[in-house]
Amino acid sequence: MAEKIKQNQFDEVGVNPFNSPIPGESLTASPETPKAWERPPEYTNEDEAMMAVYMVLTKQDTLRQLVGIISEGVPLDEIAQVLLYKGYTEGKYTPDMMLMLAEPTIYLLIAIADYAEIKDYVLYNEEEDDPDTMIPEDDVTPVDMDGDGIPDEPKAKVEPNKDSVSSSLLSRIEKELPTKVEEASVEEIEEEV
Repeated sequence: MAEKIKQNQFDEVGVNPFNSPIPGESLTASPETPKAWERPPEYTNEDEAMMAVYMVLTKQDTLRQLVGIISEGVPLDEIAQVLLYKGYTEGKYTPDMMLMLAEPTIYLLIAIADYAEIKDYVLYNEEEDDPDTMIPEDDVTPVDMDGDGIPDEPKAKVEPNKDSVSSSLLSRIEKELPTKVEEASVEEIEEEV
């Protein structure tokens, strides 16, 4: 009698175990042509690196696309992760610097969403399930957290910590960003018409 051949674990998930890098393959690359992240980084100062991230995000085409994906509900932390990882793979900064840039980048994305008048942006993935970030309905009485007998009102706007964003970048955000976002939004509306 003919027996049926059983599927193995790789066939079940559709993965070919032989289609992967050979162990040690990364060590065979020529030292004369290192990868971008194997060379010294372009930015070693956090303020300079954050200014470079600001300049990338506020280019007209990038800003228009960014406003679109924020309004579609893509979480801001995921946008920041992708953006910062791309900068790391291009050799802009080290992995440590990438982690230090996460908070100011998210604040920059929040500022862009606020100036684009996107009120229902998603800060991080699965935010809807987190009771700490849910906005209470109109019939819910706010909780008295500080014990002074007066119910606390929820904060409407997230303000960046002055320690997380440099003062020079903060002033550029306050001066330049509103007009750049407005110009990007106007061009987006004109393209739709």
